[in-house]
Amino acid sequence: MTPEQIAAASKPAVLELGDLFSRCPATLRRARLLGISGWAFYITSRAGALGEVRAETVAAALGFIAPDAVADGWDAAARTVRPVEVAAANLAECCRWGDQQLAPLPGAARLAELLHRITGAADATGMPLFAAWRAMPVPHGGAGALAGVGLLLLREHFAGAYLLAVRAAGLTPVEAVLAGPEGEAGAAACGWPPPYPPIGPLVRRRLWAEAVTDRLAATAFRALGPGEGAELLELLTSARAHLRRSGTAA
Repeated sequence: MTPEQIAAASKPAVLELGDLFSRCPATLRRARLLGISGWAFYITSRAGALGEVRAETVAAALGFIAPDAVADGWDAAARTVRPVEVAAANLAECCRWGDQQLAPLPGAARLAELLHRITGAADATGMPLFAAWRAMPVPHGGAGALAGVGLLLLREHFAGAYLLAVRAAGLTPVEAVLAGPEGEAGAAACGWPPPYPPIGPLVRRRLWAEAVTDRLAATAFRALGPGEGAELLELLTSARAHLRRSGTAA
């Protein structure tokens, strides 16, 4: 398999697994412990690695969430807690989830090794969120925690590559969301108000952006040796199947 083929094949599992910890009830309780709303936690836990920047900068880095919705969450959280503290709490929850859910899986240590080799080799140019998360100090943890962090980092790398590809395709962020599988419901969930443009003409450009995303992300997968791409896919598939069976992956 080529690096681009491995990137394309691994992307669905990485996008799913790299987000699971954020929907864990224990993670969501962090918002209450920090004294902020769920939305403020969602925005700041994702973008807090950027540090104390303006909401406009956060909106530009996140890309697919409406700027007004970003500002609502970011500014509300900043009145109570420093953004980097929320990011650190989020990372700690990722490690906790990984130790609980991924550590028991056969091959957890190998999955962590492959993921961190890929993310360590990734080019962060034009991907500020990925760069910021990769620079965050990781709490101590076992193989499961490291695998969880590796999934988070690779998910952010794919997200950053997709944002670059969407802009190169001539799509606005809201157009990309509308042309995606969730359509208008997804746009509304991301804070974009109607009226919305027609979706039909946007789909082809979004599909092109998906292909470019794989191409951009593929350079990181060159860090894998012969046969390791297939091994990575097997480990990701096994982890996703296990978590779905256990009800962890909703």
